[in-house]
Amino acid sequence: MTNNSKNVLKMVYAAICLALCMVLPLLTAQIPQIGSMLSPMHIPVLLCGFIAGPFWAAAVGFIAPLLRYAIFGMPPIMPTGIAMAFELLTYGLISGLLYKMLPKKTANIYVSLIAAMICGRVVWGIVRYIIAGINGGSFTFAAFMAGAVTNAIPGIILHIVLVPILVIALQRAKLIPEK
Repeated sequence: MTNNSKNVLKMVYAAICLALCMVLPLLTAQIPQIGSMLSPMHIPVLLCGFIAGPFWAAAVGFIAPLLRYAIFGMPPIMPTGIAMAFELLTYGLISGLLYKMLPKKTANIYVSLIAAMICGRVVWGIVRYIIAGINGGSFTFAAFMAGAVTNAIPGIILHIVLVPILVIALQRAKLIPEK
């Protein structure tokens, strides 16, 4: 496969992941009380890091919440959408970089995933803090813990269970391009 073909394939994977970012929240919204806590847009962005690489995944992550707001009016652009854009950019970048750098072992899928989730949530907190400061509000550590951890537990569990299964399935199907 030529480099040009690989780039086109990565772009197609990124486009599919972006489309999933638009659709999955519509499906999870049908689950009462925990639908939004599943963080459905995070799943395709994390997968994009594994299958399309860090830079495509970062682009998908940044664009997804902004595009979803432009199309569906959700998530609210301020402060949620902006903070999510930087969070998901980080998710895609870190998952893709670590997966690319580390040996292709199952344990390293988890390392890449968990590191991306931690870094993304820290970036989300920093952006929320900056936005609150600009708007003259406050964003406390308790608010960070509630938003990044406590309220996100269903999504964290779902991501840790589902993403590695999908990555392993894509590896076995030889749909993930060779690095």
